[in-house]
Amino acid sequence: MRIWDLFRSSGKALSVLGVAAALLVARVAQAAEPLRIGYSDWPGWVAWQVAIEKGWLKQAGIDARFEWFDYSASMDAFSAGKLDAVTCTNGDALVMGGNGAKNVMIMLTDYSNGNDMIVGKPGVTALTALKGKKVGLEVGLVEHLLLIDGLRKAGMSEADVTLVNAKTNETPQILASGDVAAIGAWQPIAGEAMRAAPGARPLYTSADQPGLIYDVVTVTPSSLAARRADWIKLVGLWDKVVAYIEDPKTQPDAVAIMASKVGVAPAVFTRFLKGTKLLTLAEGRAVMKDAEGFGSLYGSSRQADAFNVKFEVYKAPQDVKASIDPALTDGK
Repeated sequence: MRIWDLFRSSGKALSVLGVAAALLVARVAQAAEPLRIGYSDWPGWVAWQVAIEKGWLKQAGIDARFEWFDYSASMDAFSAGKLDAVTCTNGDALVMGGNGAKNVMIMLTDYSNGNDMIVGKPGVTALTALKGKKVGLEVGLVEHLLLIDGLRKAGMSEADVTLVNAKTNETPQILASGDVAAIGAWQPIAGEAMRAAPGARPLYTSADQPGLIYDVVTVTPSSLAARRADWIKLVGLWDKVVAYIEDPKTQPDAVAIMASKVGVAPAVFTRFLKGTKLLTLAEGRAVMKDAEGFGSLYGSSRQADAFNVKFEVYKAPQDVKASIDPALTDGK
């Protein structure tokens, strides 16, 4: 029997063929669309603005559309299926995954080296002074983890404070109101909070625990499978971005680009960069190893996962290894 006769005689075969054809059409349609990437005002993510404005994406044959959001809104958009990828912390990537928006971390942009802060209002000079007081932050996200780490080192626990759930971009107003003793935020929002409440100061920062907070680009499994070659191109562009930002000859131009996007003066943004350790692909590969502790993306993510389950951010522990694909940093 000829193949055509076989298909004509089998409605089931035609049904299977139709499904296969539909999947192929969907895959082709997806490939024709730009990669949709959400990013926000963290220095390690604003760094992509350099590649955007210099035209490096087109030069590398990358069809991508970066979309600007407030941080939590970017994750909401990703979770709603409106983005192929989003920039976020490794712990928050797990938060999305644990709540149904599965994702795979494909590269590190940096780790926080002081820009994430617990900021005390004027007159509050130590974490121990927060006992019995209110702290405003986004419950279940990265500053919550930072606070717990700091309280533990100070011989305290979350039970010693009262958390006030607030969007990070709202924390400057909350701190200035005097209704809370401290807030959790990252730069540039932490700086805004300290300017809005003169005398406010950092009580604990990510520099006190390097490797606690890694920043990543994370992608939907479906987009990674369908567009892996495009994602490899995007990841491969990162070293050019880092080199341009860190070269003394080109850094002023890079800082001007990033500062303009965030809406601060270049001198202010330069300070933000000092609290962010940008990672080259080689440095990222060294961290994307399966080891324990804060010197590894896997180890840091496992600790974040345990935190998320303990504080009921999501119910069940996640498979951290399945949430990370380090091979793209090697072009694979």
